[in-house]
Amino acid sequence: MILLAHVSRAKLYPCSVTASNPGRLSCKLGTDEWGTPMRAVVGIVDDHPAVVLGVATLLGAQPGLVVVASGATVAQLLSRQTSFDVVLLDLSLGDGSTPAENLRALAGTGARVLVYTTGDRPQLVREASRAGAIGMIRKSAPAAVMVDAVRAAARGEVVASAEWAAALDLDTVFVRTALSDREAEVLALYASGETAERVGEQLYISRETVLDHVRRIRAKYAAMDRPARTKVDLYRRAVEDGVLAGGD
Repeated sequence: MILLAHVSRAKLYPCSVTASNPGRLSCKLGTDEWGTPMRAVVGIVDDHPAVVLGVATLLGAQPGLVVVASGATVAQLLSRQTSFDVVLLDLSLGDGSTPAENLRALAGTGARVLVYTTGDRPQLVREASRAGAIGMIRKSAPAAVMVDAVRAAARGEVVASAEWAAALDLDTVFVRTALSDREAEVLALYASGETAERVGEQLYISRETVLDHVRRIRAKYAAMDRPARTKVDLYRRAVEDGVLAGGD
């Protein structure tokens, strides 16, 4: 068992992770030096135990913050506690879940969800934003920046890092700069469910020309590390980039 000492003002909050269940962190909720319950209850969703321990240690040492549970998946977190003020959510989990799926699952907790990541995955940031995340922070951010971000999220403030703003700006940048006007038209129609024949009829071009456009669109997405191998993938990309409105 690995023990963490979570210190806030005059109180000690022990947390533990067992070798048989490394995704689970359990901490006791304490009070500050005046006996008032801690206000910002934090959960962590991350499938790297060392990251969980490090973040929990950092946040638990701050006045007014306490990490009460963690999980390698959202389901694991919710099996341990279902009420949080803030949840730190890793954007890319090993279970294959998407940010939108995870944010929907966390909606019932009442938590503000702050996503954090180690890499440049703007499409995942945009997806998280649309699903209701309050902001983004890098795992490599300085300790003070991470603490401030969690505190801001707990207050209901948007945590708008430079990466967050840049990723959201890409919503329209890709379509505006990477796709021709004709390619954007083809994407909008084809990704919405129309056949190549129907797209050609509406744009007064041949089926073969439509398929040529689709191949070029897919190649451009692949070059941006956003592959769209199937028609469903093209629909997702079109929604991510504002070409189509997403369904509920």
